[in-house]
Amino acid sequence: MKKFLSMILASVMVLSLLAGCGGGNSNQPTGGDQPQQTDNQTPDNNTNTNTNTPAEPAAEDVTIQVAALASGYEEAYPGMWQEVCDAFTAATGIKVELICDKMLEDVIGPSMQGGDFPDVIHLATGREKGLTEQFIKDRNIADITDVLSMTVPGESVKVSDKIVGGFTDTSVTNPYNDGHTYLAPMFYSPCGLFYNAGLFEQNGWTVPTTWDEMWALADSLPEDMYLFTYPTTGYFDAFLYALMYSVGGPEFYNNALVYGEGVWDTPEAQECFEIIAKLASYTNPVTPAQANDQDFTQNQQLVLDNKALFMPNGTWIVGEMEDAPRADGFAWGMTALPAAKSGGSGASYCWLEQAWIPAEAPHLDAAKQFVAFLYSDEACAIFAKGGAIQPVPGLTDNLDGDNKMFYSIYDNGADAAMGNFAAYEAVAGLGTVREVFLDPVNGLVNGSLTKDQWIADVKTASDQMRENIME
Repeated sequence: MKKFLSMILASVMVLSLLAGCGGGNSNQPTGGDQPQQTDNQTPDNNTNTNTNTPAEPAAEDVTIQVAALASGYEEAYPGMWQEVCDAFTAATGIKVELICDKMLEDVIGPSMQGGDFPDVIHLATGREKGLTEQFIKDRNIADITDVLSMTVPGESVKVSDKIVGGFTDTSVTNPYNDGHTYLAPMFYSPCGLFYNAGLFEQNGWTVPTTWDEMWALADSLPEDMYLFTYPTTGYFDAFLYALMYSVGGPEFYNNALVYGEGVWDTPEAQECFEIIAKLASYTNPVTPAQANDQDFTQNQQLVLDNKALFMPNGTWIVGEMEDAPRADGFAWGMTALPAAKSGGSGASYCWLEQAWIPAEAPHLDAAKQFVAFLYSDEACAIFAKGGAIQPVPGLTDNLDGDNKMFYSIYDNGADAAMGNFAAYEAVAGLGTVREVFLDPVNGLVNGSLTKDQWIADVKTASDQMRENIME
């Protein structure tokens, strides 16, 4: 784990070029480009300049509303978020009304359209509906830099002392490259290809370490078994990032994430396109029809039923599919994306969930106290019961079982990739990163889109993205 953390820090340094150009998977083309005023913003400045003064404690009669995604972690430990909210109330006296739902966007979206915003939202980028990206694009997320200097409620240490260095300096948490933090780093997860380790053991198969080995394995499978599936195209974000890093290294990776001129004409980019297109030909054909937020678990079930060997995912998959039926002898396995060539390194993207405060949250000070409490020892211990690990020193020391295997992926030689495609201003007709780079995979699999058309579309959109990168 020490090696992993050092690699994360190195990765953050490597991605300083990306941070210099403004990152974040913030691609929903909606709304204006001016931020909403908050209590910590001056009338003539659209960023929070009061970052050295912690927010004042909120009155104990305040009730805040917290909206959290009911993900696989919540399924692994039901009531996880409610327990954290109750602990926060006990520590501060501030009451919490919790909204926790698998389809959180559908629950809170209508009320927010009417101007009624939760105080804190736990919802990461990369979701099909792109709600967090929309708020980033509209600059409607409150600056929480001052939270880092706040004392954790119930403790005597500052929030900044409870977060591993580098996690508040990435393009994921600082999408505007203005030196401020807007999204709090929450649960992090090594992402990779998940598979049935029991099936590999039964058949005497070796997990491929290069793409040539992957194709050879695919060609040896029986007719009713496919090499690959994916829950939704959104899961190709971590896949694509890791692929770009493993194929082209940090220089190509950084250039691609800021849509560098001519980057998609390079040999490295062409190799990435080739790998994804070939992988599409080895994908279970039922995948696209089920690749949505309602049916995605049916694609995950394909791996449990031995109808597909590999799928991209994160560590939450274990809790999410805990009660699902599975083939005899099933055991979770996880591997990094294969190396581009023999002797090279594979790569695993470090996926990071985020919590954030809408700029129009009605109880900004109390909301910041809640975010600060998320890094308390008590909250961290509750989240860990569901397998949700935060970037807090020492949390991985006592991991065992599947989690120990997952979080040791970097100790086993995989390179760590972090960061997102750079955020860009809304442009009429310009799709999101997901729509341009990821969603076309469905078309590659079902034959409605060719690889050459996909590449052409990426180049056209990328030129517009580069010209409109948020400064």
